[in-house]
Amino acid sequence: MSKKINIFWFRRDLRLDDNLGFFEALKAEHPVLPIFIFDTKILDQLPKDDARVTFIHETLQHLRQTLQDEHKSSIALYKGEPIEIYKQLVQDYDIETVFTNHDYEPYATERDTEIKTLLGDNNIEFKTYKDQVIFEKSEIVKKDGKPYMVYTPYMRKWKEKFRTIDLEIFYTNSYLSNLIEHSRLPNLTLSDIGFEKSNQDVLDYDVTPTLIQTYEATRNFPAQDSTSRLGPHLRFGTVSIRKMVKKAIAEENEIFWQELIWREFFTQILWHFPHTKNEAFKPKYDRIEWRYNETEFKAWCKGETGYPLVDAGMRELNATGFMHNRIRMLVGSFLCKHLLMDWRLGEAYFAEKLHDYDMASNVGNWQWVAGSGVDASPYFRIFNPTTQIDKFDKNHEYIKQWVPDYQELTYPKPIVEHKAARERCLKTYKAALN
Repeated sequence: MSKKINIFWFRRDLRLDDNLGFFEALKAEHPVLPIFIFDTKILDQLPKDDARVTFIHETLQHLRQTLQDEHKSSIALYKGEPIEIYKQLVQDYDIETVFTNHDYEPYATERDTEIKTLLGDNNIEFKTYKDQVIFEKSEIVKKDGKPYMVYTPYMRKWKEKFRTIDLEIFYTNSYLSNLIEHSRLPNLTLSDIGFEKSNQDVLDYDVTPTLIQTYEATRNFPAQDSTSRLGPHLRFGTVSIRKMVKKAIAEENEIFWQELIWREFFTQILWHFPHTKNEAFKPKYDRIEWRYNETEFKAWCKGETGYPLVDAGMRELNATGFMHNRIRMLVGSFLCKHLLMDWRLGEAYFAEKLHDYDMASNVGNWQWVAGSGVDASPYFRIFNPTTQIDKFDKNHEYIKQWVPDYQELTYPKPIVEHKAARERCLKTYKAALN
């Protein structure tokens, strides 16, 4: 074995600058070996042309190239179960400390506990840092120490606490000389991982002053496509949440800022209540007698429900891996309320398709439309998928883009009648909840 090193483990933080765990690793005494593990427990559940895997792989190749060209270093890429990779790393290197950033999902916390134990058994420290949120875990709680379960008071407390801190940006440039000097660290191709290049692209984000300033006026109209597309970049950490919050504040846009706070609200809910990934936050909602009709579910998935705005959203999702936020609420409500199907079916479908899939936000929003979650939409709030067109796509621009056949004879008839579906939903929910 050679001299002691530290490891920095990249995960949901695929950037070199303003990365707190990476910053702390670089400031420490020993040279830093950066690594990334393609976790087979996660990969095995994904389609082989998953756009997110392509995006992660391409991002890592870019980071590797930057480190090779500018710092005679690189990132070591591995594939396997993290615990097995670490068993090997412990044998291959004399490791002082493993640095990484917090991850709050239930699987991640179990994985990290297991790895911390393994490292501890080998007298190796495991240090983790808060990086993907401004406030985490129990940093924003009520006076009695209990978590907030309604967004608005959480958001107010979040802003109140935010005004008391000095939001620091962690510039790593002056510390990159502490990387391990080794530009030929193990690499993996997409095919080495068992994947192929996706034909979908994860699009760049847009946080120009113009977008932020007009966000409130334009964000509800899908044809205008004026959302920031920040989702996947926050999910995989190709941007810093600290820099994004500073941008929102600089442009003095409360609504854009509050969307970033929603993300943190759902993250702390999942951390406090990990069972909500597959159980209703309000237990009585698990008494609802969901129905399952395979033909109807497939029609919903394909965007063939006979309701043009619903179909436009699902076709956009299938074609691009993205769906406009306003339309996500509509298609979610349609599945749970009109078709009376379990929100978990929709959550799983979105998990497979969305480039910006984040468990906390996805579960939180699906439980919101089903009525079963924190701060949820009341169960009797049932979007009318036809009148929603008048509100948000009155010129049918979005519909024409994604459902060009909506006025053709070949376009499917509605798979359910709105009034009858609404009555069935109300009756079923009442029976379960009363």
